[in-house]
Amino acid sequence: MNWHFSLLFLLGTLASVCSQFNFYPLEELSSDVGIQVFNQIVKAKPQDNVVVSPHGIASVLGVLQLGADGKTKKQLTTMMRYSVNGAENPPRGVGKALKKINRLIVSKKNKDIVTIANAVFAKSGFKMEVPFVTRNKEVFQCSVKSVDFEDPNTACDSINQWVKNETRGMIDQVVAPDDIDSLTRLVLVNAVYFKGLWKSRFRPENTKKRPFYGADGKTYQVPMLSQLSIFRCGTTSTPNELWYNIIELPYHGEMISMLIALPTENTTPLSAIIPHISTKTIGSWMTTMVAKRVQVILPKFTAVAETDLKDPLKALGITDMFDESKSNFAKITRTEGLHVSHVLQKTKIEVSEDGTKASAATTAILIARSSPPWFIVDRPFVFFIRHNPTGTILFMGQINKP
Repeated sequence: MNWHFSLLFLLGTLASVCSQFNFYPLEELSSDVGIQVFNQIVKAKPQDNVVVSPHGIASVLGVLQLGADGKTKKQLTTMMRYSVNGAENPPRGVGKALKKINRLIVSKKNKDIVTIANAVFAKSGFKMEVPFVTRNKEVFQCSVKSVDFEDPNTACDSINQWVKNETRGMIDQVVAPDDIDSLTRLVLVNAVYFKGLWKSRFRPENTKKRPFYGADGKTYQVPMLSQLSIFRCGTTSTPNELWYNIIELPYHGEMISMLIALPTENTTPLSAIIPHISTKTIGSWMTTMVAKRVQVILPKFTAVAETDLKDPLKALGITDMFDESKSNFAKITRTEGLHVSHVLQKTKIEVSEDGTKASAATTAILIARSSPPWFIVDRPFVFFIRHNPTGTILFMGQINKP
């Protein structure tokens, strides 16, 4: 008998609106998986706000990879370009390297708060293969929790409460009773929470309404953050010579930064530069940007995005796991056939003067002599939140309208 496997991938984020790879190329590969998914989403939503967590996407696909077999696993490893259980790249073992990367990302040394939590919610009495459970706990710190899917309301309450706790209340509902039925056996949840304060705080008294030229051709008056300080920034181009500006806004722990890119010419659409950007591109930014005194104008915004990742993943060649006649998750259980029915992601980003809702001030470096260059984010842009010591992309998004 073939059962339906509900996979709910949720990312919770509180973020307000970068260094060499220590484990090259694994972080590049895992973050690029998420960037590829992002590219598929923005193709379908060129004028919408889109926010994803590349690292979270890679984590949830890694959990699935450990449970997959046959062609289903081959599709996952081909698209991801690494095997979680493989020992060939890097030589010391992918699983061990992933575990170390995750430990560094959530380290208290960051000062800014990053929490990553994975859980598999299994139907009460549902028998899973021991290696799947133990390997997920070892590599992804993924715990297995038992819930009664025969009672959808209680099951939803359990899952939503877990996500609410892991995202510090930022996301309080991720699954509804209608998402669960008597055939549901597993619900996989990944929660990512980020809370950072700017190294150089935007002063509230400098926030003023200014025009933002949206992707829809309309002009919006939106609150814009403003500060004169020293930031690393620069200008670069795509292979076909479309120029765009880049800037790094570090958070106070200096382990994590927000990177912003927007076309230099207002006639160049954001969609023309996004396909060019990869972790390799971002790595090159980190070596070419230079510190300079600059006046930054940045929209104050909140972006809440709910995205079904099923179609983007299918477009990238991951198809069998969604097909009940082809899906092979024999390493999760050998007693029932499972297939993935949902891959849902919910993400929330908040950009404000302090960095987040938390009230804490840091010292701005203000120098007022000669007229400084301006970095004005007044049209559609793409942003990345990057963990600098590993090069991992925690979050990325396109903002077409603040």
